[in-house]
Amino acid sequence: MAQIIYTITDEAPALATRSFLPIVSAFLEPYGISIDTKNISLACRILSEFSDFLDVNQKVENSLISLSKIVKQPEANVIKLPNISASVPQLKEAINELQSKGFKLPKYPDHPNNNKEREIKIRYDKIKGSAVNPVLREGNSDRRAPRAVKNFAKRNPHTMGVWKKNSKTHVSSMKKGDFFHNEKSITIDEDNSVDIIHIDNLGNKTILKSNIKVSKDEIVDTTVMNISELEKFIVNEIEDAKKSKLLISLHLKATMMKVSDPIIFGHVIRIFFADIFNKYKLEFDEIGVNPNNGLDIILGKLNKLNSKKRIEILRAFQKGIEEGPDLAMVNHEKGITNLHIPSDVIIDASMPSMIRESGKMYNSNGKLQDTKAIIPDSSYSAVYSTTIEFCKKFGAFDPTSMGTVPNIGLMAQKAEEYGSHDKTFEVKDDGVIYLIDKNKKRLINHRVSKGDIWRMCQVKDAPIQDWVKLAVARSRSSKIPAVFWLDPKRPHDAELIKKVSKYLNNYDTTDLNFKILPPAEATEYTLKRLKSGLDTLSVTGNVLRDYLTDLFPILEVGTSAKMLSIVPLMNGGGLFETGAGGSAPKHVEQFINENHLRWDSLGEFLALTVSLEHFSQTHDHTKAAIFSSTLEDATEQLLMEMKSPSRKVNELDSRGSHFYLALYWADALSNQDDDLELKNSFSLISNQLHSNQAKILEEMLSVQGNKVDLGGYYLVDKKKVENAMRPSPTFNAILNQ
Repeated sequence: MAQIIYTITDEAPALATRSFLPIVSAFLEPYGISIDTKNISLACRILSEFSDFLDVNQKVENSLISLSKIVKQPEANVIKLPNISASVPQLKEAINELQSKGFKLPKYPDHPNNNKEREIKIRYDKIKGSAVNPVLREGNSDRRAPRAVKNFAKRNPHTMGVWKKNSKTHVSSMKKGDFFHNEKSITIDEDNSVDIIHIDNLGNKTILKSNIKVSKDEIVDTTVMNISELEKFIVNEIEDAKKSKLLISLHLKATMMKVSDPIIFGHVIRIFFADIFNKYKLEFDEIGVNPNNGLDIILGKLNKLNSKKRIEILRAFQKGIEEGPDLAMVNHEKGITNLHIPSDVIIDASMPSMIRESGKMYNSNGKLQDTKAIIPDSSYSAVYSTTIEFCKKFGAFDPTSMGTVPNIGLMAQKAEEYGSHDKTFEVKDDGVIYLIDKNKKRLINHRVSKGDIWRMCQVKDAPIQDWVKLAVARSRSSKIPAVFWLDPKRPHDAELIKKVSKYLNNYDTTDLNFKILPPAEATEYTLKRLKSGLDTLSVTGNVLRDYLTDLFPILEVGTSAKMLSIVPLMNGGGLFETGAGGSAPKHVEQFINENHLRWDSLGEFLALTVSLEHFSQTHDHTKAAIFSSTLEDATEQLLMEMKSPSRKVNELDSRGSHFYLALYWADALSNQDDDLELKNSFSLISNQLHSNQAKILEEMLSVQGNKVDLGGYYLVDKKKVENAMRPSPTFNAILNQ
């Protein structure tokens, strides 16, 4: 096993890695710290899943399976970069590109007609959404804003919108019939297995999923979203938005909740454009329109119709947009609305950005406007509604004085909702869904109607114990109060509270301040402290981990991409994630058009720092500890010298920022006195980088302003990307010597 595993992913992070990783290898590998890579990009995940369709020379390693084994080993040390959590449109785009390159992949079957097509769809659907993180996260999450990042934000505060007390912006969620209100939860009393069985009103039985392993003391939840209640809710909110002259915006996570949320997205589109779907039902059936994939795909499907009918329906959609409530825009210049692409509006990014902009989103005229934020399921929406009401009352936060909110998140072994994808179903007929154990005992049941969304979630006991242990350790080391965000009125949380209370008793917490509060109260408590400059540790489940580690960093430091994200693996290894922020397709678009990449690799620098620290402790490697501490110094200097990438072409971009990181890292290594071998070696490198600084930067800047051919989008040409991301022969020669 290689000593440090670096993941190759997608889009902007993958491009930046091709610039930064050669620096890392040049610095570390001569001193016994080897680097290996594993490609978990969307393209490689598709190819490895369908290797039986490929020629021998086209087959690739299934890196996700390899990594799933590595993260369970005590010596694991993995640096994980953001990857595409593919929506169906993205999946289809990747398949089309791979097919055009000669890979004989099967077509994605939207509507399978036989067993073979059904099997193909099941295999493709395993790649959709968050297929990577649940596999790698064999530990719970420890996320926080590093001190250097926080200090930089205080000295260089990002802009915050001005909140008004009379702002009409608000969150709308269902009051009944959603996942929250229908949830049932039990704790398993012995190792067992369960089946999910649907029995319709005529007594016909369908096994939805069988032989699901459950273990003693594991928490199991089931719940259902009633589509009739969802549809009534959406109709009322659309009418209210129009009456109140508010922007309407939908906030889901179709990439992560890859079964349930696209269905909800589709219902919103179908209701928003109800007249069109009713009038053109035959045409839509003929061309295979599926609103779950978004308005953009629907409009593209219209090309299958004759010109006259296509124009007629396009005009109908345009009229529907004009006559309906104002729609929040993703890109007003291109006419891309909040309903165009499910993966364009991700709740944990879209809601904090809206709150940062004083509760407003952009309308079709490019102007900011008060917004009705529709979050159909009410399980966690109170976090955002409480934050909005707090800002109305007390105004925007001040980055120069506000506190910080680190997070300990329960996510190991596919905990909670983010592990529910293979146990989520759209109900085919009215009836009852039962959870039945191997002894034929009915554990839970829900009456369901056709179209309802039913799901089962699990969280094992060992991850809960580890979560509590991590919370105690982090609270003690940081000396700040800790809050478990758990609602005793929610069945799942009630089961968790029993365990948290039990496992906290295993530790001496007399000098610690622990609270257990429902999300709304926890939000209020944390915001008051945050406003006063005080720090609070949030201890949350898997979804709130995702939401809060975007919300608070975006308010505190302007972005979630600068978070330090550590996953202490339960078997002793370490997974080091490079922060949130997605894979930034807009950055790639700019790079292709202008040869300027503005991706900020700060998260990568931070992850490598703690990876090296972990490596030094695991392998008793003193040089690794020095590399870690000097990289931390170099990163702080990079921030203070303002050498992060610019957004504008012909200015410093990711490649130039990486050069400065190498320069400052070499300087720090040459200035330390703990290891003379490193000091002497890097004094030479430091001198070379300084003496050639102007030449290197000129070589990097000279290529900007021109289009770049990467040889592909999802599957790039390695040589072309290497040439594009390493444009300075002088810098390359210094690293390669």
